[in-house]
Amino acid sequence: MRRAIPAVGLILALTVGVGACTPAPDNDVPSRTARPRSTLNALPPPSAGPFTTTGRGPQVPADGAWFGAYVDAPQRTGDRLDAIGAFEQAIGRELAIAHSFHPWREDFPSTYDYELAHRGKLLLLSWAGTDTRSLLTGVYDDEIRRRAEAVLAFRAPILLRYRWEMDRPNLQTVVHSPEDFVAAWKHVRKIFTDVGATNAGFVWCPHADGFVDGRAQPYYPGDDQVDWICADVYPDEQMASFTQMMAPVMEFARQHPRPLIIGEFGVEKEGEGQRAAWFDEMRQVLDTQPQIKAVVYFSGKTDKKPFYDTTLDGEPSAAEAFRQLASSAYVLTAPFG
Repeated sequence: MRRAIPAVGLILALTVGVGACTPAPDNDVPSRTARPRSTLNALPPPSAGPFTTTGRGPQVPADGAWFGAYVDAPQRTGDRLDAIGAFEQAIGRELAIAHSFHPWREDFPSTYDYELAHRGKLLLLSWAGTDTRSLLTGVYDDEIRRRAEAVLAFRAPILLRYRWEMDRPNLQTVVHSPEDFVAAWKHVRKIFTDVGATNAGFVWCPHADGFVDGRAQPYYPGDDQVDWICADVYPDEQMASFTQMMAPVMEFARQHPRPLIIGEFGVEKEGEGQRAAWFDEMRQVLDTQPQIKAVVYFSGKTDKKPFYDTTLDGEPSAAEAFRQLASSAYVLTAPFG
C-alpha cells in the first residue's frame, strides 16, 4: 500500500543505543489481502525446530538480523508455500521468517503456519484485533484463551504482532484512544501469560510515519509488556530513504531495551533505478544499527484501489539490489542466537 510520509522530521539523524474507509475489525487483515476462516490442523507441533524459546518468544540473534517476507499468493496452502519457495529461489536465499496474517476471529496457527514452521521458518503472525472497548468487557476472553492455548500447543516460538499499525487514522473507530489500546493489549497479553503461551513474543508495531509526528508513541504499552518494537516502512512517491524514514523510530527505540523488527517494508515501482537505490541504501545502513534484529519484506500487488506493486517482477536492477540486500553479511537466514 502506498504510504504518505509526513514532511516533518525526515532529516533526523539515524541513531541507536544498545539494547480509506474504516475496515470492519474482523476483516482487517493486511490492508492488501483478505483471508478466509481457517481451522487448526493436526500436524505435529514443530517443537524440534531451529529456534529457541526464551519465555518471551524466540531467542534474539546475538549478531545480525533475520531476513523474512510475506509473499502474496492464492489462498490454497500449497500455492502459498510454492510462492514462498519461488521467492526464495528468486533472491537466492532461504527466509528465516515467514509472515502470515489472521483476522480477529480466525483460528491460528493455521495449516499454512504449521507447514512454514515444519520447513524451519520462524513465524511472524499478525493478528488483526477488534474493538478495544468491546474486548475489555471480557466478551472475547474465551476466544483469546483458545488462541493462546493453540499457540502454547504449537510449542515453537513465534512473533505475535497484535493489532499492528494501531496508529492508522482509519482504525480509530475500533482502536479508540491510546489508553484503550494499551488496556486491550495488556488484557490480551495477560490471558496468554496465564495460559502459559510464553513462546509468543509480543510485537508492538505502529507505522513508521507515526513516529514523526508523535502519533505512535502514546500507544506504547511499556517495556514490561513489549518483547519487540516494530515499524512498517513504505516510502511514497518522493522515495524518502530508509535512513530518513527510520530516524524517529530509532530515536524512540534507543530509549527502550528491546530488539527492533521491520515488520513490513515494501517499495513500489516509481522509475527505473529508484528502488535499486533504496534497497542499496538500506543494505548499507543495516549493519550500523545493531538494535535491528529482523527485517520482513511485503511482496504483493493488486489492480484494485489502492493500487500497489511491491513485487520485483520486470525490474532487473531492483531485483539485483534486493538480492544483494538479502545476501548481505548482516542479514541472517539461519537462526543464530
